[in-house]
Amino acid sequence: MEFLLANFKSTGVFIIVLSILILVHEWGHFIVAKRVGVRVERFSLGFGPKLWSKMHQGTEYLLCLIPLGGYVKMAGDERLECKGTPDEFFSKAPGQRAQIVLTGPVVNVILAYICFVFVFILGYPDLSAKVGGLVDGYPAQKAGLQVDDKILTINNVKIGNWTELQKAVKDSSSQKIAVTLLRGKQELAVTLDSRVEERKNIFGQHQKVQLIGIRPKDDVVLLKYSVGESFVKAYQKLAEIVVTTYKSFYFMITGSLSVKDSVTGPIGIFYIIKSAAEMGLTHVLFILGVISTSLAIFNLLPVIPLDGGHLFFLGIEKIRGKALSEKTEEWIGRIGFSLIICLAIFVFYSDFARFGWIEKLKHLIR
Repeated sequence: MEFLLANFKSTGVFIIVLSILILVHEWGHFIVAKRVGVRVERFSLGFGPKLWSKMHQGTEYLLCLIPLGGYVKMAGDERLECKGTPDEFFSKAPGQRAQIVLTGPVVNVILAYICFVFVFILGYPDLSAKVGGLVDGYPAQKAGLQVDDKILTINNVKIGNWTELQKAVKDSSSQKIAVTLLRGKQELAVTLDSRVEERKNIFGQHQKVQLIGIRPKDDVVLLKYSVGESFVKAYQKLAEIVVTTYKSFYFMITGSLSVKDSVTGPIGIFYIIKSAAEMGLTHVLFILGVISTSLAIFNLLPVIPLDGGHLFFLGIEKIRGKALSEKTEEWIGRIGFSLIICLAIFVFYSDFARFGWIEKLKHLIR
C-alpha cells in the first residue's frame, strides 16, 4: 500500500492503461457475440468484490476491485451448461464461435495500430544523435570526437536520431566511416576506422557488428510525420513488434534466449508504464501499443484457457466434424491451466527478483 501511495500518479496511469487493454479485448468478444445472436449475461472489468453494476438489455455490466483482468460471461459457454437454446454459445456453429474468440486479440492489434498512428503524428520518441559519452580506446575517441557533438551524416547518409545513427554504422560497407558533426556552431568532417566485435543481439545470438565507441546522450527527440506517413510507419512498427515477439518465442523455446530475462508481468509492466508516464503522452501511447500487441500474441497461444486454446479446440471440431469428448477437453484444459499458473508464478518471481523485492522482503523478515 505504501508503495502504491508513493507512486500514486503512476499507479493511476497503470490502472487506466490496463483497463483500456482489458476493456478493448473483452469488448471484441462481446460485440461479435451479440452480433451472431449469443446472449451475454455479464461483462466484467476486473475481478474480486463488486464495486458497481448495472443491468442493460439483459447484460449485467460490472466494475470489480482488482483491475488485473476481466471477462465476458455468455449463455451456455460451458458445454455442460448449454441447454440447446439458439442464443447460447455452444448452440452456434464452430465458425461463429471462432469469430467470437478471435475478435478479442484482433481488436487488441487494431488498438495497437491506432496508438502507433497517433504516436507518429504527435511525435515518435527517440534519442538524439548527440554524443553522450565516449568509450576509451575506441575509434570515436581516437578520432577526436567529444561529448555533445551532434552527428549530422555518416557516409553521406543524413542522421536525425540515434536509431538512424546505429543503422548507418551497422550498414556501412566499409570499416572506414566518414562522419560529419556539429560542435557548437562549427561543422567538422572526421574519418574513422570502425572496430568489428562479436556481440550478442536481442535474441542472445552472437554476431559481428561494427562499433565506433560512442554512447547516446539522454536527450529525447520527437519525430513527427504526416498523417499518410504515420499510417505506413505504424504498420511497419506493428509488423516489427510482431516479428520480434515470435522470434523471441522461438529463441526462448530453443534455449538461446533466457526466459527469465525476456518476460515480465504486472510489476514489470508497472515500472515500464511509470517511466513512460514521466516522459509524456506519446511514450504512454507507444507502450500501450506494444503491450496491446503482446497481449494479442500471448492470447493466441494454443493453450487453454487462452483464446488460442479455444481456437485450437474449434479447429479440431471443424476438421473432425464433432467436438472432442468432454473428458478429453477437461484434461487438456487442466493441463493448460496448470501451465498458465506455473508461468504466472515464474513471471511474478522473476519480477520480484529483478526489481529487488525479494531482498526487501528478506530484510523485513530478519
